[in-house]
Amino acid sequence: MTLPDSIARRTFLLNGGISLGSMALSTLLPRGLLVAAPSNAAAGQRSERWSGVLQPTHHPPRAKRIIWLYMAGGMSHLDTFDYKPKLAELNGQPMPESITQGQQIAQLQGAKLTCFAPQHPFQKWGQSGQSISTVWPLLGERCADDMCIVRSVFTEAINHDPAHTFMNTGSMISGRPAMGSWLLYGLGAETENLPGFVVMVSTGKFGQKQPIAARQWHSGFLPSRFQGVEFRGTGDPVLYVSNPRGVTSERQRDVLEAVEALNRRRFEQTADPEILTRISQNEMAFRMQSSVPELMDVRDEPQQILDLYGTQGGDGSFASNCLLARRLAERGVRFIQLYHRDWDHHGAVKDHVAGTAKEVDQGAAALIADLKQRDMLKDTIVVFGSEFGRTPMAQGNGRDHHLAGFTMWLAGGGIKAGSSYGATDELGYHAVENRVSVHDMHATLLHLLGIDHARFSYKFQGLDMRLTGVEPSRVIHEVLA
Repeated sequence: MTLPDSIARRTFLLNGGISLGSMALSTLLPRGLLVAAPSNAAAGQRSERWSGVLQPTHHPPRAKRIIWLYMAGGMSHLDTFDYKPKLAELNGQPMPESITQGQQIAQLQGAKLTCFAPQHPFQKWGQSGQSISTVWPLLGERCADDMCIVRSVFTEAINHDPAHTFMNTGSMISGRPAMGSWLLYGLGAETENLPGFVVMVSTGKFGQKQPIAARQWHSGFLPSRFQGVEFRGTGDPVLYVSNPRGVTSERQRDVLEAVEALNRRRFEQTADPEILTRISQNEMAFRMQSSVPELMDVRDEPQQILDLYGTQGGDGSFASNCLLARRLAERGVRFIQLYHRDWDHHGAVKDHVAGTAKEVDQGAAALIADLKQRDMLKDTIVVFGSEFGRTPMAQGNGRDHHLAGFTMWLAGGGIKAGSSYGATDELGYHAVENRVSVHDMHATLLHLLGIDHARFSYKFQGLDMRLTGVEPSRVIHEVLA
């Protein structure tokens, strides 16, 4: 093939081997998966290659996939999963300065700070006796014994967008790869007909609706084939997935092959690896024209499953997206993220928490139960949480942003069921016992998927970049079964 004179011998050998060798091998083996070996990535070497099987992980994985239920807007831990009787006792009294002095506060900075009691009662649920708010009747009754509730999470960002970015990418700097992209890079996909990283967004009726930017599921400096794909809950799930009137599948294939030929000629001239990505993504898009409509058509689901989720599907609700998440997981999608945009409760927190929890409760509980009855929960990790929590101080009848302590819960593959870990102080302000950083959470999830976070990196601008950053992070072994 013809390469420009400016390409060095090493680059020629690298790209030539990737293009010609991979094309030849792909015709000899069963259709394989483009995967990355974490050990090579850690050494800063190019690790993508075609293979008939997935590459070995650093250690035996406990799970194959993640479904992340993302409560966008900042769920109040104090009204949902972290009961503080002392805060109730001090309701309306000044917040002790010893707790808040010098702390980063969002809109309440400089305001009079008063204690604001939990707005809903808590009770013990399940044989494990998990303390959970009564706003979660179905999650409490059906799933308490499956959860590990982590009440000592803290983050570094006080405002929504950087907090979303930090929770998704491990950095407040935009342009870094999302966790789903890291997993695709490290493990490869288990499906050829659907993207390995899928995002869906639902919007509720309570609270402010903070935007969710597409950069939250971007591949950053990783090759673009690893970025997430947003599926819409109503109408065409992916824009232009349906052929226009008069265009048959055969004609579409003719166009695809012509474009591929042009792309391959261009690659011979430039050796730009993104051209190979474009070719593979065009092929994926063609296959999605049949796989996506089949995925979204839930008419084959038994009525008792639709009743379990509380949806007939196709309505864009959180419950409908939970049902689709299970269908995506069945079809081999590696990372599925469901955003529910309804948790920004600066006012009317009592009514709005109750209303938003009701939008989420049945779908989340049904997803856990459905995965469990299909024997899929054992190798699926379900993550539930927000970008940060809410203050124990009142903002009128609402709560402000809070980064120093909040709650997430985990269930499924390799997680210690019916347990809790960590604690905030008696007023729910600081994570004080077994503190868990966002990077610790990422390290733990990677560990469950067979990846050692400290050895998992990608060479970019001369640095070995990692999801968990450069500061010390740890796997939370205490939450593992």
